[in-house]
Amino acid sequence: MSRPPSASRRPRADAERNRLRILDAARTLFAERGAEVQMPEIARTADVGIGTVYRHFPTQRALIEAAADHRFAEIQNFARTECLDNASPGTALACYLRHVGEVLAGDRGLSIAIETSRATPGSEPRGTVRADLESTVRLLIEKDQAAGAIREDCTVGDVYMIAGSLSAAIRTGSGDWRRLLDLVLDGLRPR
Repeated sequence: MSRPPSASRRPRADAERNRLRILDAARTLFAERGAEVQMPEIARTADVGIGTVYRHFPTQRALIEAAADHRFAEIQNFARTECLDNASPGTALACYLRHVGEVLAGDRGLSIAIETSRATPGSEPRGTVRADLESTVRLLIEKDQAAGAIREDCTVGDVYMIAGSLSAAIRTGSGDWRRLLDLVLDGLRPR
């Protein structure tokens, strides 16, 4: 008699590889065309069966959410390794926000898919991904505040509002996000 699967058991290596292939394919296709991409198309691009896609992601919405989490985890990793560990004091937050803008501009279709798939609009991270990113952003703020480069009253909430503004400008094509960011960064300098 076989044992029931444990909720804490790690997925098999091939299952995890398939999941990552599906996420990579989904991100590429969503970036190109947004939420109009269908699950069979994602399966073909990932070179897996449609059943494998649905086993990992029972709905398109679940796949979009996982692709968003994957993107935010990558942003968080960049923020920690490049902006926190390697950026000069006073440039950490700018490093992070410029990277966010570049990622969002390159993944515009995914941002649109996230926005249209959620019951509550918003393309911000959620759950543990959000907690990890907030912790890193807090450290970026503290690093730049210690260097005297940004205002003492800057908060994680402010940075999320800035990232949301960048996302909206990019998603809607309503202006040059780099100029918007330059203006915002100027406003964050101590007076």
